[in-house]
Amino acid sequence: MAADTSPAAPSTDAASGAGSDRALAESGRRVIEIETRALEAMASRLNGDFSAACKRLLACRGRVVCTGMGKSGHVARKIAATLASTGTPSFYVHPGEAGHGDLGMVTDADVVLALSNSGETDELLMLLPVLKRQGNVLVAMTGRPGSTLAREADVHLDVSVPAEACPLDLAPTSSTTAALAMGDALAVALLEARGFTADDFARSHPAGALGRRLLLHITDVMHAGDEVPRIHAGASISEALVEMSRKRLGVTAVVDADGGLLGLYTDGDLRRTLDDAAVDLRSTKIDEVMTRQPRTIGADALAVEGARLMEEHKINALLVVDGGNRVVGALNIHDLLRARVV
Repeated sequence: MAADTSPAAPSTDAASGAGSDRALAESGRRVIEIETRALEAMASRLNGDFSAACKRLLACRGRVVCTGMGKSGHVARKIAATLASTGTPSFYVHPGEAGHGDLGMVTDADVVLALSNSGETDELLMLLPVLKRQGNVLVAMTGRPGSTLAREADVHLDVSVPAEACPLDLAPTSSTTAALAMGDALAVALLEARGFTADDFARSHPAGALGRRLLLHITDVMHAGDEVPRIHAGASISEALVEMSRKRLGVTAVVDADGGLLGLYTDGDLRRTLDDAAVDLRSTKIDEVMTRQPRTIGADALAVEGARLMEEHKINALLVVDGGNRVVGALNIHDLLRARVV
């Protein structure tokens, strides 16, 4: 019988072996500790250069163009995305593609934020004469203050690290973490300097949960016009049931001749009415069983406020009224669920 020559799976049973639980956890902790020290060292170096970079970005009349190769390129993409979502228009350009036409996306009003750990990336250095001739402000982020890119930049941000977390000192680890953190520092400093608010953030994130919570109003989700269930005072309970069944919101408003709100009748009220043997559905007037002074909301209120009212008062629907207490809309919990407010 031929011997089995397939490689054996690494053993993870040994308490202190390279693949043991303890060794793996220690390796992970060591990486985090090394990168934490790198960030602390970088934080201690934040000085006038950081402030100068922020001022150049704040004064930018165009957009911040982030660029970098390899892992620095991945970090540059993330920085561009963070800047754009926090009030600083920004996008990423691949330096290799920039040399073959994409540089046309960069205008003289733009500020270029170039990332290179070595500061000697050929694809970036090749772009410098064109950017200088065009008059672009250049902010460089490198790990070598004496590098070509650092010397040629209008502002240089030192993101050097004492050591990479990679035990071979080859894979970018601490250095990319430092560059990413510096990008976040820039974005947040600019955010605060601009007075960027949660509402501003929501406007650039309309599809997200925060955007829906801060941008969606009651008028965007309510039923209006003929869709609003309503009956006039003096109608019978059976007439209210017909209206509730037709409009399918589980409620009906009771209004006066001018549309002013007098009361509300709900599915829950109906169940309580049916429990009362003395009530005749055809002859009893809705005025006798309706809820007077029900909870209401304005059309301009945020939809999330409607959800809060429903939860706080344990109700499933709300009537929408105008300044004169006239009924202009209605909504229930299902409308808020469909809008993904709750």
